[in-house]
Amino acid sequence: MSHGLLSAEPPASSAASTTSIMGIDAVSPETTQETEERTALLDVEQGEESYGSVVPPHNRSSDSQQKRAKLVKRIKYYVPSTAWIPSYSFSLLGGDFLAGITVASMLIPQSVSYATSLAKLSPVTGLFSASIPGIVYALLGSSKQLNVAPEAALSLLLGQAVSEIRHEYPDPHDGQADLVGLSVATVITLQVGLISFLLGFFRLGFIDVVLSRALLRGFISAVAVVIMIEQFIPMFGLTKLLHIVDPETTYDKAIFLFKNAFTNFHPPTTIISFSALFSLVALRSIKNRFKNTWWIYRLPEVLVVVILSTILSDAFRWDEDGVDILGAVDVQNSSSFIEIPFRRSNFRFLRRTTSTAVVIAVVGFLDSIVAAKQNAARFGYSISPNRELVALGAANLAGSFVPGTLPAFGSITRSRINGDVGGRTQMASLVCSGVILLATFFLLPWFIGLVIYSLLAETPHEVLYYWHMGAWVDLTIMGLTFFLSIIWNIEVGVVVGLVVSLLLVVHRSSKTRMTILGRIPGTDRWKPLKENPEAEETTAGVLIVRIRENLDFANTAQLKERLRRLELYGIHKLHPSEEPRREQTSVLVFHLADVDSCDASAAQIFHELLEEYKNRGVGLFITHLRPSVEATFVKAHIFELLGPDAFRDNVADAMAIVEGSASTRVRESTYLGSR
Repeated sequence: MSHGLLSAEPPASSAASTTSIMGIDAVSPETTQETEERTALLDVEQGEESYGSVVPPHNRSSDSQQKRAKLVKRIKYYVPSTAWIPSYSFSLLGGDFLAGITVASMLIPQSVSYATSLAKLSPVTGLFSASIPGIVYALLGSSKQLNVAPEAALSLLLGQAVSEIRHEYPDPHDGQADLVGLSVATVITLQVGLISFLLGFFRLGFIDVVLSRALLRGFISAVAVVIMIEQFIPMFGLTKLLHIVDPETTYDKAIFLFKNAFTNFHPPTTIISFSALFSLVALRSIKNRFKNTWWIYRLPEVLVVVILSTILSDAFRWDEDGVDILGAVDVQNSSSFIEIPFRRSNFRFLRRTTSTAVVIAVVGFLDSIVAAKQNAARFGYSISPNRELVALGAANLAGSFVPGTLPAFGSITRSRINGDVGGRTQMASLVCSGVILLATFFLLPWFIGLVIYSLLAETPHEVLYYWHMGAWVDLTIMGLTFFLSIIWNIEVGVVVGLVVSLLLVVHRSSKTRMTILGRIPGTDRWKPLKENPEAEETTAGVLIVRIRENLDFANTAQLKERLRRLELYGIHKLHPSEEPRREQTSVLVFHLADVDSCDASAAQIFHELLEEYKNRGVGLFITHLRPSVEATFVKAHIFELLGPDAFRDNVADAMAIVEGSASTRVRESTYLGSR
């Protein structure tokens, strides 16, 4: 059977070897890189010698070459650019170049918008954030299509931290407060980089599976509402009045907007802003009708609106009518382009911004890993969450050396477009970053009419789904995250939602999954009563329990309570105040075929539980015990407690003993009665 499996599904390395022997040399650079990565990973896991291999005679030269080859494989695995750059095929350059240009045309107006409207910083900080981290990630990241740049939600989180600290100054909008904003952004980006890097270094990439979808949807919905309120204020021309009133929370800003949107709005600004918004919506609708015409479908509508706004602003002198325009922008934010972020002026905000940095690091990684996994599945390669964390951390650490740079992470939308247009390697990210840097240093003065920023909020359609499914816990988490983010701030909403999600994970993992087994009539097969209506419990007082997961300190703590409920109520979910539905248990049989491991704490708790049952006079049997768990039970003295006769190969053997003892007792009672 094993030979058949091997022949049906040959490993990738075998296929490559066969191709080489046949004289066919058509392995693509992507395949070569993936093969080298898999080989390096196998070397890490297997060690220097394979099991059963013949060890050649000792040769120092050979050892030296092997060590050198192994070092090269390690470097290629941990620094993917050392693998794909030397083997890069120029046949891929056309697609990568087109993808880089396309994504850059989206990012230039987007990143300026995120920096000015959401992060409350200079527009140039957004452009540097869209270029420098992307270059570092392209060299260290394992995803070929992931585009790393500022994100709306993360820029908003940083902007709230900047605004909160600026409010402590007499004039939150003067030059001194602007320098404070740069320091706050720098120290947050530095912390985000360190947190992400350390999470990857200590192999904590599994955090992407512990957060609920409801939490993320609540967060996204709240961000959409907050961004909408932040955008409407300048669109109605209320920025100057906002600085006078100075509302703090999103709720206060919403009240301010409702009070002043129709009474104190600026007509020219309002007309221009909403005309631009409707133009974006119209262009998006037109593009969706021409999905098969690539040059129309890939047209960056945001860039089109920005360019048209720039031309019209210059032709009609909108600034003379009181419309706020961006104007000329200096590409240098502070005294020097590059500064060491480990400065006292930055570290004075360290403690106050750590919680924001943690939230940004976690949320940013979740978005990035989802985008990376989607593209990896689409184009047929693997992704390591830990290596992605290290690459994202290094990218943000590099970005923190430019004052005011925003945290940068992967985007699902941009990464999908990157792959759709033709991006097949990390070269697309290098092209994208290069175009943005070119625009920053040579083309930025022409972007003087940026009036409206297009940020389309995701509609939380999951609400209807959760309502239909009756998922009240998910709805509660989503609502809690959403309303706390609006009434308080996004950081509080995310942290509270995160804590609730983690508590739910712990709560669910603490409940051991187990079921009651019954016999299929006329057979010696035992199946779960819930899943098999024909199964039935044939012997009164006998409870057969199948534990369906590994035992550890978390899920074994409540094992006693779970077993007690099974004894009283069986498979029915009843309130503890209800009367028992089962006879008192006299024999308890454990089916442990699904238990592959049992840690020391779980073994200790299990020993105490069995000892309690034994003192109650309950007969005990353990069946289908795996060798690894058996070794643990021997060390925990469970074998000594129960004796060898309690351990049977299967349930049928245990039930034969139980039913035989029951028959003996019946015969004895009948004999005594006849006498």
